[in-house]
Amino acid sequence: MPESSESTPPVDYRDHERSTAWWVLEWVCVIGVALLLALGVRAYVIQTFYIPSGSMEPTLNVGDRILVFKLAYRFTSPAIGDVVVFKAPPSEHCGDPAVTDLVKRIVAAPGDTIWSNGNIIYVNGRPLRQNWPHYTLLLNPITKQKIAPNHYFMMGDNHPASCDSRDWGTLPRSDIIGKVVLRIWPLSQFSTI
Repeated sequence: MPESSESTPPVDYRDHERSTAWWVLEWVCVIGVALLLALGVRAYVIQTFYIPSGSMEPTLNVGDRILVFKLAYRFTSPAIGDVVVFKAPPSEHCGDPAVTDLVKRIVAAPGDTIWSNGNIIYVNGRPLRQNWPHYTLLLNPITKQKIAPNHYFMMGDNHPASCDSRDWGTLPRSDIIGKVVLRIWPLSQFSTI
C-alpha cells in the first residue's frame, strides 16, 4: 500500500489544557457572580426570617418562615395594618437578647393619637378596625400618646402575649427592615400576609 504524502500534524496537548482551564475559569466566574447577586438580593431586596415566638399568633406561628420585601417602603410609607420586620429596639427587654429582629403589626402612624380603653384600641378618637386575625384581650393598656414624626406604634396580633410598643415605645422608621409579604413555611400554610 502506498504511503500518503500528507502526514497528520502532531497533537498539541496545550490546547486541551487551555480549554479545560478556560472552562474552569468560566464556571468559577459564573458561580462567583451568582453568589454576589444572591447576597445582594438578600441584603437589599428580599430576605427570609424565622418566627421564634407566639407574639404574632394567630397570623404567624412559632416556626413559620416568612419572606420580607426590603424595598417595600422605598417609594411608599408604612401603613396601619402592615406586618413588618424591624431591628429590636435597644430598650426592648421582654425577650431573648440574642433575637435582633422582631416582627409586629403597625397600629398607629406618625401624627396619630393612640390609646386604649378596656380591650378597645383608639386611633385618632375612633376604634381601630383590626381586619386581621388577632386576640383582643390587651392586658397592658395603651397610654394616650401622639406618635412622633417618622415613628410607628407596633403591636403583636397576640395582644396579651406580645412585648411591643406598649412596653418599649414607638419605633423609628429607620429601624424597619421590610414588609412581610409571604409565609413560605410550612408549605401547608403558604399564604400572603
